[in-house]
Amino acid sequence: MKTKVAIIGSGNIGTDLMIKVMRLSDVLEMGAFAGIDPESDGLKRAERLGVPVTAGGIEGLVQMPGFRDIEIVFDATSAGAHKRHSELLLLHGKRVIDLTPAAIGPYTIPSVNGDANLDAPNVNMVTCGGQATIPIVAAVNRVAKVHYGEIVASISSKSAGPGTRANIDEFTETTSQAIVDVGGAGRGKAIIILNPAEPPLIMRDTVYCLCDEADHAAITASVEAMVREVQTYVPGYRLKQAVQIEHIGSNRPLRIPELGGEFTGLKVTVFLEVEGAAHYLPAYAGNLDIMTSAALRTAERIAHRTKERVAA
Repeated sequence: MKTKVAIIGSGNIGTDLMIKVMRLSDVLEMGAFAGIDPESDGLKRAERLGVPVTAGGIEGLVQMPGFRDIEIVFDATSAGAHKRHSELLLLHGKRVIDLTPAAIGPYTIPSVNGDANLDAPNVNMVTCGGQATIPIVAAVNRVAKVHYGEIVASISSKSAGPGTRANIDEFTETTSQAIVDVGGAGRGKAIIILNPAEPPLIMRDTVYCLCDEADHAAITASVEAMVREVQTYVPGYRLKQAVQIEHIGSNRPLRIPELGGEFTGLKVTVFLEVEGAAHYLPAYAGNLDIMTSAALRTAERIAHRTKERVAA
């Protein structure tokens, strides 16, 4: 029997996630789809697909006849709304997967710490930029200690909906902290760029790591292995070019205020791009695809863990 799930938020992320659940998952089943705009494309599409819907938001979801059978709820609304949503859902005994930057629950990146938080009542999927870049920071850090990690996420302006635009501050703060907490860096910094270019550009990410001296081939191999791991749930995730490694010697040290002085060691630069699967939005919206794909993988792992415990 499949695990029933619900999604709150009928925008781009919620709708894409719904389609992924229905098309790709062998263990999850859509039990409800909730929004606040009865005219939204997401709610109308869900209704056409036979998914129970409500335009009453979280309150409408709780009042739906099938709510008691739902085990996992995805929140694809906003950081500001998530706190109230989480409190209410946990009160009803539901597991919560947070696709906003609210960061109430532990940060979760499937390819890095995907099994670590499966028992948490609420897990946070960080941000699209975090899902794309933190695996690379972690890959470098498992070979050479990363003292400073900086990421720049560039996405098409057309793929940034109202929720993304309303959460820019939370995006940078949450991603910066997750670079440290999950990626393992001593310090982290995140930048997001909304690119208005036409035609829309695919998601591109740049990762900079300042780390200790280590074997260059080992760092490259670790990064390439991590890319392959992410590709198991985001097929459009790839290196844009070869990993670049530069030696910073004592004759020309970097002066990084965040590190408290001069830095010598290695500067590792990784260029990525993420092409979406185009389940709902065009392929250039890889930023949405990596978030929904990561959330789907996490929910499936939670469902498997629950079934194993019941069977035991």
